[in-house]
Amino acid sequence: MTRSSRLESGVKTRPRTRKSDPPMADKLETYQRMRRFNQTPEPSGQTAAKVRCASKKAQASALSFVIQEHDARCLHYDFRLELDGTLKSWAVPKGPSLNPSVKRLAVHVEDHLIDYGSFEGDIPEGNYGAGSVIVWGRGTWEPQSGSIDEARETYAKGKLKFVLHGEKLRGGWTLVRSNMRGNGDKEQWLLIKERDDEARKEADYDVLLKQPGSVMSDSLGACTKSCEVRERTERKTAATASRTTKAAPSPKRLAVKNQGKKSGAAASGYCGEPKR
Repeated sequence: MTRSSRLESGVKTRPRTRKSDPPMADKLETYQRMRRFNQTPEPSGQTAAKVRCASKKAQASALSFVIQEHDARCLHYDFRLELDGTLKSWAVPKGPSLNPSVKRLAVHVEDHLIDYGSFEGDIPEGNYGAGSVIVWGRGTWEPQSGSIDEARETYAKGKLKFVLHGEKLRGGWTLVRSNMRGNGDKEQWLLIKERDDEARKEADYDVLLKQPGSVMSDSLGACTKSCEVRERTERKTAATASRTTKAAPSPKRLAVKNQGKKSGAAASGYCGEPKR
C-alpha cells in the first residue's frame, strides 16, 4: 500500500524525519565512547529520557550556550550551542575575542549532553580531557535572522550566524567552516565577532583577562601544579612565548616546513586531543 493510499484509507502513518537528523543515541555515541564514567565525574547521559525531555523543552524555550574553560593538555575554551537536544561543541584554543577583526580557530568536536553545560570539576588523570573545567560564561542564543530550522540548515552547510545573550558575551557572532587542514577528521571552523555595539578592540578590552573565573562558583579557573591560580596575563605571555621561542630546526623539520604552510590548527596553537 502506498503512502497516498494509506492516507485515503485513514491508516495512520509515521511522520517523516529529516535525513540529516540521526537518532539521539547516535549523536552522543562518540561522547559516551570516549569516556569512562566509573572514573570521571562528567555526566553520562545514560538516562535517555532526560535527553528527550531536554530536546522537547528546547523547542518551547530559548536555546542555551555555554563556554567552559578547560585546562587540559593545552588550556582552551569549549564553545557550546544547544541545538536538537545536544550541545554542538567547538574547542577554541585562544578563547573568544570581542574584536571583529580577529578570527579565532574553533575545532569542531563531538556533541555533548545538555547537562554538560552546567558541569564543573576535575577530570582525573588517565581520562579523556583530564584537567579542570569551569563554566566561564553562559546564557541563551538565537539566530541572527530566520527560524531555528533555517539556522539548522545553514549550520549543516558550514555557517551559523547568531546572537548571544550572556553574562560575559553578547551581540552578534558567526561560526564558519574553513578549508584549513585539521587534526584527523576534525573540522576547522572560525569564531568571529560581528561588528555591533558589543564589539571591542582586544588591545582596549580582552574579555578573557578582564572577566576571569566561573559564573557558577568561586573558582578562578586554571591552576598551576602547585594549585595556585594562573594569572591571565602570565597565561597569555606564556602562550606567546611558546609560539615565538623555537629551537634551531633540524634538517628534517625544515623539509617538512618546506612542503607547505602549517595547518590552521597548528598555526593557531591547537594541541589536538586533550590529554588522556
